[in-house]
Amino acid sequence: MMILVTGATGNTGSALVSRLAQAGQQVRALVRDPAGVTLPPGVQPVTGDLNRPDSLADALIGVRGVFLLPGYADMPGLLARMREAGVRRVVLLTSGSAALADMSNAVSRYMTLSERAVREADVPWTFLRPRAFMSNALRWLPQLRAGDLVRVPFAGVAAAAIDPTDIAATAALALTSDGHEGRIYELTGPDSLLPADQIAVLAKVLGRDLRCEGLTDEEARAQMEATMPAEYVDAFFRFYADGTLDESQVLPTVREVTGHPPRTFEQWAEVHADAFR
Repeated sequence: MMILVTGATGNTGSALVSRLAQAGQQVRALVRDPAGVTLPPGVQPVTGDLNRPDSLADALIGVRGVFLLPGYADMPGLLARMREAGVRRVVLLTSGSAALADMSNAVSRYMTLSERAVREADVPWTFLRPRAFMSNALRWLPQLRAGDLVRVPFAGVAAAAIDPTDIAATAALALTSDGHEGRIYELTGPDSLLPADQIAVLAKVLGRDLRCEGLTDEEARAQMEATMPAEYVDAFFRFYADGTLDESQVLPTVREVTGHPPRTFEQWAEVHADAFR
């Protein structure tokens, strides 16, 4: 079965491409520039714009399973094109905020609408709703290169962050085996950690005396607005400052679906330690 992976160079997509290729699956990786990426042997790079469904005609030839990211301009049209091409399984990556179905929150809205489009597309589906990604810690790289102090927004908010490779393992099973159709998998890591807890783990792994300091809400807003639209900044403030989204609960889903426990933040940090040095 040919599988198309969108977001193939992202944290989850790249892990999924590698896992599927190692398992002997036929894989196409949707990328912006085939000349600019290195893919596992046998993986076919393809191009297309998910905001323009007709541009995916060639990429979808013979495809029966799709790993799909959320939030594109014409999700119903995109799903219709996939159905017409003969796709029989869609695994959609969203987040815990999809369950809120809060149309006044920009992030929850696009997650919810993406799930709705997939439900209405008449293609068997599986939804993955991971909590915060462990790889979000890579955002601290500029500060860690400058010194030992890491200043973070929402310092008092704990999350059961998940290693993207565990998301990929769940996605791979949903794409290649039966019994996952119509299932919603809420995915977490094994521990609920504050940012300071994660930084303490990094300090141990890197052998550095790292310190964590919380940003004020005003500082956090200014920092976030420098890199994302204001409506998304507002959404994250509602999630974490107002407490509308709780990502702290640890759930057994990864172990139940994959048969192995989710990786700890320390395991993730050890694998990625060179990136922090």
